[in-house]
Amino acid sequence: MVFLQALFSGLALGGIYALVALGFSITHTTTKTLNFGQGEVLAAGAFVAVGSLLLLAGKPYTAVLEPADVSIGRYLLALAMTVGVVGLIGVLLYFTAIRPFFGSGGMSWVMSTIGFGIVLQNSAMAIWGSSSIAMPSPLGEGVIRIAGAGVRPQEILVIVVTLSVMAGLDYVLRKTKIGKAVRAVATNQQAASLMGINVGAIVVLAFVLSSGLAGLAGLLIAPITTASVFMGLSIALKAFSAAIVGGLSSPRGCIAGGILLGCLEALIGLWRAEMREITLFLLIILVLMVKPEGLFGSKTMEKV
Repeated sequence: MVFLQALFSGLALGGIYALVALGFSITHTTTKTLNFGQGEVLAAGAFVAVGSLLLLAGKPYTAVLEPADVSIGRYLLALAMTVGVVGLIGVLLYFTAIRPFFGSGGMSWVMSTIGFGIVLQNSAMAIWGSSSIAMPSPLGEGVIRIAGAGVRPQEILVIVVTLSVMAGLDYVLRKTKIGKAVRAVATNQQAASLMGINVGAIVVLAFVLSSGLAGLAGLLIAPITTASVFMGLSIALKAFSAAIVGGLSSPRGCIAGGILLGCLEALIGLWRAEMREITLFLLIILVLMVKPEGLFGSKTMEKV
């Protein structure tokens, strides 16, 4: 029973890691860059969700959310508002922290994305303060019994939503015209441009998707962990680790890596809680030694 309960928690946590890892993969495959402020974008998503729910409830942004303020309808509206606002943050990130350094060589974008994240974090702190803010779940705080294991409804919601989003994105990327355009840009931007694909628009879309996924993750995890300006760093670090384990070049690998790390973290916590991070990062080192491109990644061949 305890094992099953930890497994459900691990699947929910792994779903959050997978969403953020998928965002890392999308930007890396299309631009060969990474947003190292992704954790702060996730935290921004949580706070935009809190602000949206307060707005829909007719309360000031400094008020406290009550369970009655978070109905399923308002939660869905807050989801749309959160993904939209955080998607715009992704556009701003691209034009201020990524695009100015294209073609300049080096890794200036690393510091610029970290700086963007710091600005985002301090902006949230100036508005909401440094204290954590509780967000009630739209499904209530009761416990559902499944085969004797107690599972929170929000954890089930996280699992269902993340799996649905991942399946939808996988279909879009593999079966639709815009998905094929994204894959073409990821393979060769110059060739994609010669084929009439608007590379610039696809790259912007990649950052919108990446940020939107992080914002969605923040909205989903906030009722479980509370919303905090400091919540994103640990999640983003583990999500990036999941992307490395699964393979940054493979969206499906990133999803598998996120779920694997989430489940391992929860199950190892049953044994010794202090060993969770140690075991996870030892696994990452082992994977990098044996298969540097990740479990599901593919080796890249560079022509000279």
